[in-house]
Amino acid sequence: MKSPSNFSTLPAGLDARLDISTRRFGLRVAAGLTERSAALPHDVTERLRFAREQALARATQARAAAAKPNIQAVSSPILVQNGSTLALGGGPFGALSGSGGRNGSGGLWPMLISALPMLLLAAGLLVMQLGEENRQIAAAAEVDTALLSDSLPPAAFTDPGFSEFLRDAEE
Repeated sequence: MKSPSNFSTLPAGLDARLDISTRRFGLRVAAGLTERSAALPHDVTERLRFAREQALARATQARAAAAKPNIQAVSSPILVQNGSTLALGGGPFGALSGSGGRNGSGGLWPMLISALPMLLLAAGLLVMQLGEENRQIAAAAEVDTALLSDSLPPAAFTDPGFSEFLRDAEE
């Protein structure tokens, strides 16, 4: 089967034209926003100014972080958020691994410690299951004891006429 060729790189001329048209569109949008910003209320312009300053500060931090190598203390925890997922990395157990936790291999201790909550959860579920089985066995034993200690034979409970007799007795 032939692989699709439309995923190849763009020709240099087309790439340059696309880049120019993208920049031109960006300039038109910026000019339109600038024209209409004079009609906005003061509180909205202040919020926009504050958001712009925050975005610029984040961008400079991101550029600075990309420019220098990421060297961190192994004992400091790191919070990483990707979308709606939050993860905790680093910590004091990174130092217990053979490589110091710097090359991403992790080591045995962090792996064992990260598996501990899952093992505790599995143990808790197992204890709950055993408790539920014991409760069901005790309930069945109580019913059996009541049936066997009663003066009626157990075959009377399967008789349809006996269930009629019980319904009439309740009324």
